[in-house]
Amino acid sequence: MELTNMTILRCSRCSATLKPYPPRYKCEECGGLLEYTHDLQRLSGAMFTGPFTFWRYQPLLPEVTNVVTMGEGGTPLHKAKRLAKKVGLDMVHLKDETRNPTNSFRDRCAALMVSNVLDLRHDSLVCASNGNMGAALAAYCTKSELTCHIIVPKLVDMGKLAQMLIYDAVIEEHGEIVDESIQRAESLARETGWYQATAELNPLVIEAQKTIAYEVAEQFGVPDWFIVSMGGGGTIHSIWKGFKELQALGTTETLPKLVGVQAQGCAPIVNAHVKHESEPIVTPSPSTHALGILVCKPLNGRWALKAITESEGVAVSVQDSEIFKAEQEIARLEGIFAEPASSATIAALEKLVHQGVIRKEDRVVCLITASGLKATDVLQALAKRRKTAVVGLELSTKEKILRIIGRKDTYGYDLWKKLGKTMTRTAVYQHLNDLSQRGLVVAYERDGRKYFRITERGKRALQAIDELKALL
Repeated sequence: MELTNMTILRCSRCSATLKPYPPRYKCEECGGLLEYTHDLQRLSGAMFTGPFTFWRYQPLLPEVTNVVTMGEGGTPLHKAKRLAKKVGLDMVHLKDETRNPTNSFRDRCAALMVSNVLDLRHDSLVCASNGNMGAALAAYCTKSELTCHIIVPKLVDMGKLAQMLIYDAVIEEHGEIVDESIQRAESLARETGWYQATAELNPLVIEAQKTIAYEVAEQFGVPDWFIVSMGGGGTIHSIWKGFKELQALGTTETLPKLVGVQAQGCAPIVNAHVKHESEPIVTPSPSTHALGILVCKPLNGRWALKAITESEGVAVSVQDSEIFKAEQEIARLEGIFAEPASSATIAALEKLVHQGVIRKEDRVVCLITASGLKATDVLQALAKRRKTAVVGLELSTKEKILRIIGRKDTYGYDLWKKLGKTMTRTAVYQHLNDLSQRGLVVAYERDGRKYFRITERGKRALQAIDELKALL
């Protein structure tokens, strides 16, 4: 395929056309969303060539000359055999975007936008982000010697913020959630002339993300179902656009049914789909620990709803508890540590299989957008559980010691042997001292040795433990 293509910006509402650059997201005539369109008829029947990376699809992207790359794209499509078996399906694949340079799918967007920034000779850009986009842009900007201004909300994952900081981004906090940050970024771009790189405000983002569909089609073909988490709504629209373009090119004949997933505490797109509305229903008090999809007023929500409807798909919401459970499942079953927003796709998959919407023989792809190492909540929860496990181990050891002494008075060295020599003798004596201080055992001298005997209180403690275990 040749590098040059015929690309314009077209209004989704009034069909007005504009030159491709500078990128704009809203039509000045009617306020409709703008989107890039390509002369697909001219490219029909052509084949993709070159290495399996993001830039393999350059002919179907708005043209750039200063190509910036850090090795984005070409991510694995993981055949999840154990997960499929658990949920009761023949075939499930996970599109693993954690393998990108900054561990998220937003690296595709950063590569295309930063290339465009250099083409347009800007030296600074601004982006409102609750995480992944800000981290990606910060990395690509520092590589290209550009100044990166990131507007973050108060609710942002610390792992993502750490990435922005280490890549030397200029960070400003504005608003509680990303909706408010977007307003600030839009205002700053107008005032300063900085390049607008906010995902919802730059149509190049849709173009970059549609390459995920291209890759899946090359790696596997067209699945029956493609499951995508939704925040602003742009990602699911990107996937749909990618598959439709492949169909128009004659590369594929079929299209997937799309599943759009949101957290129950913040589901403006899902609620609109359920009520057959064409616009998202604003969530008055949004709440979810999956911060990557915590968006109250999704600017691309209308497109998301259209993609779901056109594909004859469904929209579903899942609880935070279901998301966290799914996050652990795919880590244990498939070795992929996904952020909560990504794990919502697995929670939705299980729900739809249980409901009979997705059948055993259906072929499913779930989009894993970013790494769980970026998300704060899951790491805190796991650390807390580790601490609980350590405490539990300590209590379990004390119980074992108490039971041994309860059967027969004994001394430290003999106790150490009966415990299987699994700890130091010093540790054994520390446990004995603790038990003595709590009045559960008492010490006495016999034959030159210090023996230990269980007390009535110690016996009652063991009885209480037995009663508790009977209830579990």
